[in-house]
Amino acid sequence: MKNCRRVALIAAALCIVALCAGTAWSQSTSAGPFHVVNEWKTGGDGGWDYMAVDPQSKLLYVTRGNHVIVVDTTAGKQVADITGLHGTHGVVFSSDGVHGYITDGGANQVAEFNRSTNTIEKTIPAGTGPDGAVFDPATKTVWAFNGRSHDATVIDTATNTVVATVALPGKPEFPVSDGAGFVYDNIEDKGEIVKLDAKAHTVVATWPACDSPSGLAIDIAHHRLFAVCDGGKMAVVDTESGKVVATPAIGEGPDAAGFSPRDQFAFSSNGQTGTLTVVHEDDADHFSVVQDVATKRGARTMAVDPDGNHVYLVTAEFGPRPAATPDNPRPRPTIVPGSFEVIAVGK
Repeated sequence: MKNCRRVALIAAALCIVALCAGTAWSQSTSAGPFHVVNEWKTGGDGGWDYMAVDPQSKLLYVTRGNHVIVVDTTAGKQVADITGLHGTHGVVFSSDGVHGYITDGGANQVAEFNRSTNTIEKTIPAGTGPDGAVFDPATKTVWAFNGRSHDATVIDTATNTVVATVALPGKPEFPVSDGAGFVYDNIEDKGEIVKLDAKAHTVVATWPACDSPSGLAIDIAHHRLFAVCDGGKMAVVDTESGKVVATPAIGEGPDAAGFSPRDQFAFSSNGQTGTLTVVHEDDADHFSVVQDVATKRGARTMAVDPDGNHVYLVTAEFGPRPAATPDNPRPRPTIVPGSFEVIAVGK
């Protein structure tokens, strides 16, 4: 009888272990088994910077020096080219469903374009070197962050006129909006994040974040910012207190961040290590690294589709690095002509 009971207990224990293991595996796979699903060789010369997915058309806009290419994400082909620019960086979309805005740092301006025709309709003067940008739905304004003049140009999208210029404490990088009247931006050279009142056009808080923050994403529902930083860390910051609540590990050389509200995933594109780090928000104070998806070297910027199931990165093949000069002590390697590609990552 004791032996039978012992066997029964062992069998029950094994069953529980198996169930637990199965549950853990299920949680692991459901948390985000991302992988590269497509690589589209779109070609074209020159470098690249930020990109964005139009939430309505699902077209991918990629800034490429003096023009912006538009890629159909269902066919993996370039379908348009926005030309006549000088040094493009960021693309944002207004809530009217009609217009988009491109920061043209080479001309110190912001270009408004029509999303149906992909043609420029107006240019608006900005500060020196407009780079990152964000559309704030609460005020219906576009904020262009000027990397060299250390300020932000605020544009009223109803009139396409500049309504304010906001001084910043250092070199701004990528911004986000919480949709409720506040805008946040990384200050790269100070390792800080600033919180701005989008209605009053003022800086209301400055918080220490991490080493050289670049990309920034936001979880509006849980009041969390995700800043990707040098040193292989993502700083998770409370939007109300400014406190860093977690620092999950990411790859080296990050430049962009993204967030999927649907599944609570934060993303970091790491150009040096050639990976896409996927971090899961377990709760507001606990974050776990789910995956480091192998992409390719140089894939440092990305765009997350609003559906949360697709992430797009870009890179190219690289040739030798030019010799350093006093004017350019850290030159980038040359790009093999025609090798530019879009990497599509999905579940």
